[in-house]
Amino acid sequence: MTNKTTHFGFETVNETEKAKRVAGVFTSVAGKYDVMNDLMSAGLHRLWKRYAVSVSGVRAGQKVLDVAGGSADLSRLFLKATGSSGQVVLTDINNAMLRVGRDRLLDEGIATPVTQCDAEHLPFPDNYFDCVSIAFGLRNVTHKEAALREMHRVIKPGGRVIVLEFSKVAKPLEKIYDLYSFKLLPKMGQMIAGDADSYRYLAESIRMHPGQEELKQMMTDAGLERVEYFNLTGGVVAVHRGYKF
Repeated sequence: MTNKTTHFGFETVNETEKAKRVAGVFTSVAGKYDVMNDLMSAGLHRLWKRYAVSVSGVRAGQKVLDVAGGSADLSRLFLKATGSSGQVVLTDINNAMLRVGRDRLLDEGIATPVTQCDAEHLPFPDNYFDCVSIAFGLRNVTHKEAALREMHRVIKPGGRVIVLEFSKVAKPLEKIYDLYSFKLLPKMGQMIAGDADSYRYLAESIRMHPGQEELKQMMTDAGLERVEYFNLTGGVVAVHRGYKF
């Protein structure tokens, strides 16, 4: 049987290899992940995440699944929205990233369920959550369609899936964005995290990720309805939202 291939940044690799290499990237950067996020986005990632939570429409008492939640930025925001009567489950496939998020929440006196799992095989029942979110994680998933189908499966009728991800920038920004991504970003990764290669991969993975319209169609194909997206910062990132009816 011929091994199927996929993208690891600009490199073509066997599907079985991608998950291991992505794991290596995030294990390497976990300790400096939040510092680098602030530097890379000049703090804008915090505004992008707040916006994603706001368009989710999550209310007190609801159940939320934070997929690839890593350092728990979205989980913290969702916990405020759901209140003591709700539930937020933090998940990530990478143990090092998950420990960062879990420890941060515990340091703040917050106890919430934490589960290490694969976005393509969510260990939760059908029709359980009011909202599922994935922020800056979908582009690292080998089979994005499978992950989107799983998110659709575990939300209740009337529930929604929120995808916050880097996307295709507006044409006038392309040259300066490429310069930043491929020249400055790896240098920052080397200086701050001691790892230029991982941040070079992250820049490449952004370019290989589906654009706004393509991701909208993928979400529709996964069974989600009324899919729409909101461009932020000139399309550097986009928030996609789809419903289950």
